[in-house]
Parts: sequence; structure tokens; C-alpha cells
Amino acid sequence: MTPLSLPAPEGQAYLAWLTDSCAAALDAARSGADRLKTETPSSAQAVLEAWNDIDIALGSVAARCELFSEVHPDLAVREQADALAQQARSLATQLGLDTELYAVFSGLDASDLDAEASRLLEHVVRSFRRSGVATDEQTRARITEIRDRLTVVGQQFAKTIREGTRTIRVRPEQLDGLPQDWIDAHPADDEGWVSVTTDYPDALPFRTFAHDAQARRDLSIASLTIGYPDNVPALHEIFGLRAELAQLLGYASWPDYDAEVKMIGSGDAIAAFIDKIADAADAPAHRDVAVLLERLRRDHPEAERVESSDAAYYAEVHRREELDVDAQVVRTYFDFAKVRAGLLKVTGRLFGLTYTPRADAPVWHEAVTAYDVTRMADGELLGRIYLDLHPREGKFKHAAQFTLVGGVSQVQLPEGALVCNLPTGLMEHDDVVTLFHEFGHLVHHLVGGHQRWAEFSGVATEWDFVEAPSQMLEEWAWDADVLRSFATNAAGEPIPAALVARMREAEDFGKGYFARTQMFYAALSYYLHLENPDDVVARTAELQARYSLFPYLPGTCMPTSFGHLDGYGSGYYTYMWSLVIAKDLFSAFNADDLFDERVATRYRDTVLAPGGSRDAADLVATFLGRPFSFDAYAAWLAR
Repeated sequence: MTPLSLPAPEGQAYLAWLTDSCAAALDAARSGADRLKTETPSSAQAVLEAWNDIDIALGSVAARCELFSEVHPDLAVREQADALAQQARSLATQLGLDTELYAVFSGLDASDLDAEASRLLEHVVRSFRRSGVATDEQTRARITEIRDRLTVVGQQFAKTIREGTRTIRVRPEQLDGLPQDWIDAHPADDEGWVSVTTDYPDALPFRTFAHDAQARRDLSIASLTIGYPDNVPALHEIFGLRAELAQLLGYASWPDYDAEVKMIGSGDAIAAFIDKIADAADAPAHRDVAVLLERLRRDHPEAERVESSDAAYYAEVHRREELDVDAQVVRTYFDFAKVRAGLLKVTGRLFGLTYTPRADAPVWHEAVTAYDVTRMADGELLGRIYLDLHPREGKFKHAAQFTLVGGVSQVQLPEGALVCNLPTGLMEHDDVVTLFHEFGHLVHHLVGGHQRWAEFSGVATEWDFVEAPSQMLEEWAWDADVLRSFATNAAGEPIPAALVARMREAEDFGKGYFARTQMFYAALSYYLHLENPDDVVARTAELQARYSLFPYLPGTCMPTSFGHLDGYGSGYYTYMWSLVIAKDLFSAFNADDLFDERVATRYRDTVLAPGGSRDAADLVATFLGRPFSFDAYAAWLAR
């Protein structure tokens, strides 16, 4: 098997390749489904193998369209990817509502299937049931309309965010406090103004270091009004259509439908979990916000509350003045090129992988780098990764791992892309942590991408577990010995271990109010889907007052730029649910030797390598030797 051959980036090659390859895959899926109905194989095993081919074909279209709609520099390619993705989702809806296909699977004799094939059959039959195949013809027609419309509205919602970068203009003196390299990269225009965008490499340093409180507030408001008001109707339509779909399928609400196939199990459990975390974080959150407020009042005696636009700045002031951690000194140790090389070295050693640069591999933009990934033990090619790590116009605005090819044993190698918006020079340590986190998804995709069945390939576990491996990998970005292997300043001096120790202590500051903020986001995700309130802005302000310790900024509408409301639906709680598991997973590692080969290999082989072939709770229990527990998370939060 060899990696997918991408076209050369010049000219119309990408548009033609994307169109032709997706059309062929869609045709293959349609004809495969027709054969299953008209020439049904005699054995359950053969039926599943035929379905696997259909799954592979549909998955190939979905993967490449999702990626290139978000990252390709050519607008025509992005729009064509959206159009083809609509076709793929429409076909998936048709197949899921096909009563003849359902009859083929529901009538299968599973007695001769092995455990994994039996699990696949259970998943396929469950998916048919959840698609609405058992409803009447009129209902199935309405379900088709809803799913097709959700695809279109979701794509428009994402496009508005992706193309909605906002800019504030400030005077050069309003840059006081920012790192000199950041200032040098933002010269004043002919009128004497400096433009600061809402993209991460601009916004994160500005909100953290700029002394000018009003400018920080202006940038925060700009960030929190991306997509506003244009995305408000889209949100109402998404919430309404999902609620109607859930009811047509026999569920009380969209959260109930959504949670059924997750570890958490039900919508009510989501609400209970949100409140559980909020309660556990309450005391440390109020303690640390009180520290911020005390320091804020030294500059502004009249201040009554800490606003979100002040939080990062005064947290940094506290860490610098009281904890002896100056982020502007810290960042001098994190040059992007060194961090990228260090990331590959660290994860290669930890998981037994070798990354070989492939300068000859065609990519979609000159800033993208490609690597072949082989197993260190025997040199076997495991797949290919692409790193697309810097911002550009029209590109995805956040950080995520995208599938390019879903791996299937003996059929195709897994390939994935890491898409971020990082600076090209010095990085904040938070950016380093983000890079490790997102790369964890890429490793999971590669290591777990060698399943027999496409359904279980790669990051295919329950959705509220998928973040746990990546959250655990963040720990390696906080270890002094690990960091010293690549974090060096301009003089080549490695970051001092004592500084890393202080960074760890400083990182603990604010975790309570961070958890409360995350529960605000989770509550938005849950309650907006549950209620579809007439006034999204008012409900946002209410939920922020209930869960966050920072007040609502008048005139903003955070949900219109909250892309997870489409992709994660009502399930944004999954980040914190996964973090609970991640803290428990990490407890099995030796803090004095994070590269302990026995533990790392066991983790790789029992948690990552199985992909979705087993329930996440079973994967964790196999690795830990017991069911996962809340204890490690609670202890971390309390300290």
C-alpha cells in the first residue's frame, strides 16, 4: 500500500482531481449498495465486507471534502468541496433510510461472526435505527429534507466563521507591553495605525500582554462578534431542525439523541455533569478570580469585577509578579521550528514512530509539510501526515486534526492533516501545549488506523472520549526534561528546569475559573440545543452569569463564532469529560520517566491501536487495570 497521490498544487489540478475522485467514489458507493440489495451475499461476513467497501468509498469523499473546504487556498476548490460533501451526506442519508438495505442487515444470521464483526453488525443496525429507517414513508422523506438542509446550513455557518476575521486598529503606543518581535511584525500603516486581527497569532499575545485595557476589550468584542448577526438565523435553523429530527426519531430532545451513542448516555446526564464540574471548580475559581480582582484594583481602584478581556492579562501579571514566571521570557525558548522538530522527536520516541520528511509529496499550499510515518521497530510504513500550521486568508481559524484517508488494513494507509494557526517565529507556551494536544489526535488516527473495518478506524471511539488521549499528551509539553530537549533560546541555552517548575505552578493558577468557563461553553452547547431560545444573546448572557465568573460583554454573541455548535452539537461537555479520563490515564505513567517504554507501549497498544473496535471504557480499564475514576481529576482541581 502507498499513500494517496495528491495532485500538484498549480493550476486547476486540484479542482479536477477532487471532482473526479469524489464522483468515482460516490458512484462506487451507490453501485455497491445496489448490488447488496439485488445480489445479496449468502453469508453475514460477505455482507459486512461489501458494506465496508461502501463505507470506505463514502468516507473518502467526506474526509477530503471536509479538509479541503477548510484549508485549500483556492476558493473554487473550497466551494466544490462543500458541494461534494453535500452529495456524500445526502447519499449517506439515503442509504440509512433504505428499507431494502435495512432488511438485508436485520435479517442476517450473526452466529458465525467473530466478536469484531458482530460488533460491526450491531453498530450498522443501530445506525439504521437512528437514521429513521423504521418510520413511515412520509417521515423518512422529511428526515431526508432535514439532514440535507443541516448539511447546507452547517457549511454556511462554518464558512461565515472561517471568512469572518475581524480587525481593530490601534496607535503604536497602544502596543506597549507586547513582545518586540510581535511589534516588529505589525508596522503602522501610512495613516499611523496598526491593524490587529482576531486570528490567534495576533489575538492571543495582544490579550495577554497589551497594557491598554480598552484595546484589549475592543479586540475581545471583535472576536466575540465574528459571525454576528449573520449566523444567528443559521443557529436557530440548526437547533430547530435537530430538535425536529430527534422527535421524528422518537427522542425527547436532540441532546438525548446525541448522547445515546456516547459514554455519557443521556441528555440529562450532560446537564448533571456540567453542574458537577461547575460545583467542584467553584471554590478554586472564586479564590483565583479574587486574586485577579485585587491586582486589577491596584491599576483601576473603581473596578467591581474582572472582565474576560482583563483575565488573561492580569493572570499573566500575577504569574510574572508573584510566581516569577514571565511569559515574554518563556516564549524566547519556543521557536516554532525547534518546537516542531521537538514534537516529532518526543512523540516518535514515546510511541515508537519515525517521521520522514517528504519534500517530493505534493501539498495544497507551500506552507504545508508532509511526512511518512513508519514503525521504529521494523520500519513498516504506517501512513502519512501533513502539517498545515500557519494562518492564511480563507483557512480554518482554529486548531484541529482532519482525516485525509481513513486507514483500513490491507486496503489503504491512514493519512491525516494537522491544521493550526501558529506563529512562524516565537510561540507562547500555550501554543506549544495546543500543538502537542492536536498532534495527539494525529497519532491516534495513525496508530489506530489499521483496523479491518472502516467503522472502527482511527479516532473512532465514542465522541466524549476522543479528546482524552490528546489531553494526556499535553503533559509531555509540561515536563522539564522533555522541554529541555528542544526548548532553547537564541543562545542555544535550554529552558531552565526551575523555570519549568514555576511554569507548572503558575499553570495551576486559574484552572478553577477555566473549568467554570468551559462549563459555560458546555451549557451553551447543551441548553441552546435543548431550548432554541428566541433571543440567543440574552440566553448566552444568562448562562454566562450562571457558570462563568466573568461577566457578559454587552454587544457580543459568542455562539455565532462557536464552531463546535455545529460539529459537536450538544456535546461540548466532552472536553471536560475527556479531561477527567485523561488525568486518570496519566496517573499510570511514572512522572520521573515519561518515556518508560513498558508503560508507553502498553498505552499505545491498548488505548490507541484498537481505534474504535472496543468501547472506550473497556480500553481505559484494560490499560489502568480498573474502571476510570473521577479521583485524579478532583485531586488535580483541588490542589
